[in-house]
Amino acid sequence: MAAGDYLAHAIRLRRDAFLTTSPDGAQAITLGAGSVRLPDLPRGIRAALAGMASGDTPELDAQREVTSADGVNGALRWQALLNQLDTMSLLERTVLTDAGLIARLRPAIRGRSPGTATRAPEMARLSRFAAVRAVDGTLVAERPGGHAIVELYPAAAGVLGALADWAPARHGAPGLLPRAAYAVASLLAGAGLLAPGGPDDDLESTDPALAQWSPADLWLHATSRCTRLGSGYGGSYPLAGRFPPLPALPDRRPGPRIELPHPDLELAAKADPPFTQVLEDRRSVRSHDPAAPITLTQLAELLYRTARVRRVFDGEGQELADRPYPCGGAVHELEIYPLITGCAGLPAGLWHYAASDHALERVAEPGPATAVLVAGARAASQMQADPQVTLIISARFGRVMWKYQAIAYSLVLKHVGVLYQTIYLVATAMGLAVCALGGGDAADFAAASGLPYLAEGSVGELVVGSRPPDQA
Repeated sequence: MAAGDYLAHAIRLRRDAFLTTSPDGAQAITLGAGSVRLPDLPRGIRAALAGMASGDTPELDAQREVTSADGVNGALRWQALLNQLDTMSLLERTVLTDAGLIARLRPAIRGRSPGTATRAPEMARLSRFAAVRAVDGTLVAERPGGHAIVELYPAAAGVLGALADWAPARHGAPGLLPRAAYAVASLLAGAGLLAPGGPDDDLESTDPALAQWSPADLWLHATSRCTRLGSGYGGSYPLAGRFPPLPALPDRRPGPRIELPHPDLELAAKADPPFTQVLEDRRSVRSHDPAAPITLTQLAELLYRTARVRRVFDGEGQELADRPYPCGGAVHELEIYPLITGCAGLPAGLWHYAASDHALERVAEPGPATAVLVAGARAASQMQADPQVTLIISARFGRVMWKYQAIAYSLVLKHVGVLYQTIYLVATAMGLAVCALGGGDAADFAAASGLPYLAEGSVGELVVGSRPPDQA
């Protein structure tokens, strides 16, 4: 039998909020470190609040209880209180059927609750930006940056399929009668999960501001630039109680090792052009001099000046590091893997820069896997020949994700940009050719390096080599 023979819209206090009573009899709602004091509430409203604190209460039942005990004035005050709690993101809304609870809307951003009057339009479609994932036996649907989240229990999951394209919102869905399906669609509308416009005016396709975004890009932007309720943001140490932090330095590679020469920074400072000139001269150079390739000494100086570990120190429960470029929280998750095609004094293949020892560790001999990386770098840089050196930047993700929540991956990308600019400026000062790449394949890097894709993956690449005479 389809669910929905009985339908009720229900409300309750947030499940992480608590209703308390002070010694003077005043009630308060507590959420985290904050509380809302509610003095002088009449008997009916106090009883309705108590019911909402203990579970899902049909909205009409609560209204009748308040009206019966407190009269018309109490009912008006009750509606005003519900609006206040809505504005403060303290209410959850649910759809109840004879089969029980089938869907729940809960606020995700303080002060932006959808209120009581949201209804699905007659024709509706799920937003192309909607994301659905499984959490503890329910489907959780949300939109990047959305103010609310909808939890869908198995009986309501068919509504998502029914709204995959424009369709009448009042039609039923598999396993649900029409008015139950419409109630669920209204929760989706309240959470901003339905596409704006209609079949003849699909704004997600016709509005330039919406059409320019891919779901993945909007998700990263919105989740890393918005503080949400019920989850940490920034340096909240979400994994501190579950896993130990990764050390500041990765394990030493077992392969052959080359100790690199240390440059004289005082001589380099005297030889470098003025900083303003370096900034003005910086540009991408997409060709290398085949007659005089970059040397091991030059590569060593570039790596030393841009990426060496100057010191490791303790702080905030994990090892931190100091390098020539800035990094959020000094976690310094980035590693550099020089992929050598032509470097005087250094065998070809994939190497790892051991930044604390200023050494290179062999990762992989030249072969099919490294050839794929070289071909990818050549194509991305639009070079006519293989680049002499490709600096593959990887991230040890756990270094950042152990500490930061919601912004972890966006921080990694910021750090990549900072390292890009540092390498650009030093390479320009040294008279080398450098060109940062806009994309790469993390799966190809995993295949060549043997590193676990989710533990340490490539997040950026630059090609570096000797500057041709006509590019000097």
